[in-house]
Amino acid sequence: MLHPLSLTLHVVAATIWVGGMFFAYQVLRPAAVDLPPPSRLQLWAGTFARFFRWVWLCIVVLLISGYWIVFNHFGSVASASLYIQLMQVFGFLMMGIFLYVYFVLYKQLKIALTRGDISEAANHLARIRRQVGINLILGLVTVATVSGGRVT
Repeated sequence: MLHPLSLTLHVVAATIWVGGMFFAYQVLRPAAVDLPPPSRLQLWAGTFARFFRWVWLCIVVLLISGYWIVFNHFGSVASASLYIQLMQVFGFLMMGIFLYVYFVLYKQLKIALTRGDISEAANHLARIRRQVGINLILGLVTVATVSGGRVT
């Protein structure tokens, strides 16, 4: 009973995180480009504030469910399939990028907005966008790796 629940929670958490990045990068970003810079920056700051709460929850769920599955199904990380080990590596890379975005770039964006420095805030937003793009690619590669690994 716990294995299907853990797997479901794991997939849902990954879907929320990767899907949220896809939406932000491919839908919201192009739609927001026509807004004046102050409004666009406030939109992004509000979006990040809400989305990052979900990312934190997703990370917790991914770690707990993932390691529960690994240790209860495979016995250890070393005995897990290669695609599981790759998923772990990609996941930690994604988490590292998220931590950098959250604790460094997002913090700098909020400070610049508080000071009213639109130019500096736009610079931080551009840096966040690049990191989200990298994380989105990693997330999609992870989904492809895991999906392909399950078939073999």
